[in-house]
Amino acid sequence: MKRITVIGVGYVGLVTGSCFADLGNRVIGLDINEEKIEGLKQAILPIYEPGLEEMVARNMSAGRLTFTTSYAEALKDAEFVFIAVGTPSGVDGEADLQHVRAAAIDIAKVMVKPLIVINKSTVPVGTGDWVADIIHAHQPKPIPFSVVSCPEFLREGSAISDFMNQARTVLGSLDPDAAEKVAQLHLPLRTPIMRPDLRAADMIKYASNAFLATKISFINEIANICEMLGADVKEVATGMGYDPRIGSQFLDAGLGYGGSCFPKDVKALAYMANKNGNRSRLLKAVMEINSERRKLIVEKTRQAIGDFSGKVIGLLGLTFKPNTDDLRDAPSLEIAQLLIAEGAQVRAYDPVGMPGAKVLNPEIEMASDAYTLAKGCDAIIVNTEWNEFKHVDLKRIQKAMRQPVVIDGRNIYDPAQMTALGFCYMGVGRGYLKGGRPLSSSSSKEEDVA
Repeated sequence: MKRITVIGVGYVGLVTGSCFADLGNRVIGLDINEEKIEGLKQAILPIYEPGLEEMVARNMSAGRLTFTTSYAEALKDAEFVFIAVGTPSGVDGEADLQHVRAAAIDIAKVMVKPLIVINKSTVPVGTGDWVADIIHAHQPKPIPFSVVSCPEFLREGSAISDFMNQARTVLGSLDPDAAEKVAQLHLPLRTPIMRPDLRAADMIKYASNAFLATKISFINEIANICEMLGADVKEVATGMGYDPRIGSQFLDAGLGYGGSCFPKDVKALAYMANKNGNRSRLLKAVMEINSERRKLIVEKTRQAIGDFSGKVIGLLGLTFKPNTDDLRDAPSLEIAQLLIAEGAQVRAYDPVGMPGAKVLNPEIEMASDAYTLAKGCDAIIVNTEWNEFKHVDLKRIQKAMRQPVVIDGRNIYDPAQMTALGFCYMGVGRGYLKGGRPLSSSSSKEEDVA
């Protein structure tokens, strides 16, 4: 049994700590937010993640997982200290490291024995050296320690499975012995372990997220072209995905990426590149394409129902993806603001995201379910692909709406079925014109057809 402290009890920290406790380790979760810690002591989680509530309760009951706001208590017997605090975007897109700095200073002040400090937060290349310098500078007396970079690759909504079935564990350090000890900590996971240098380890995380964000923006650009030419982007993506060089993941056209990772990590990588003399044209294009998605879906809605003034528009889904309550950079919130600014009444339903959304935008009216949402709506925009939405009674939805218009921002419905049910249906990149009518060769001039 190893003694582990995890600083930060957000998505990454709480999942990391709970999973290590489930593997039989003694884990203390530390956070300076007293409200979060008091809630966790009562098994009330600050986030929604499938399976996490049960895991936390199980390990608290077994005495393997506890929570505190005290650095002295958390580090008293610790062997490993994970820094898993937030690194949000700064003014120019740079990673804001104030929470990492604060954690490093407090570690230095209270540590009483040698430690291995592990950066789990997504941090700029070179942060490992910076953290080491901070700890050295703030130690009351010299105590040996090592810094290891171990970036996380968790996906919200499947974070526990991702932790327990890691595709790879990346350990970067200038201290081979420390890296070996952290590797031993991960051995029960039976994951491939690679040990690049400290800076490469940080870069692997940024490069991975930037590549996946690029893949999403690429398929959205293809979706735009599909709409012009009458092709169905879902069929195109399926055909592409069979190629093992491409793969099928992250080829879902729609509203683009959101959440806490891709937006800030692409911005931070672009900032690092620009700061060092590289204009990063590809990353700039990725961000521009993603930003356009929200405006495009609003324009689709305008094409279908005309002026928004006095219209009731329903948002089916609020969170940036299913199986999470995370609203950070969620497309739905920007879409709602654009609609409200043009005089629309916006109503929304989401299985778990409504409390947070109501705080962020009180102007959004919340509905108790999809059918209440649909009543009297002039259009419904699908923002999140929750499984619940895929199995609603579409006939009942159609009858409840004032105008049966569905703008499917996640392509969860079949265009032919929706048209047959009487909807004016518009997906993303489905090759359909206004009104749900398929674009056919007859709609093009003969001389334009090769």
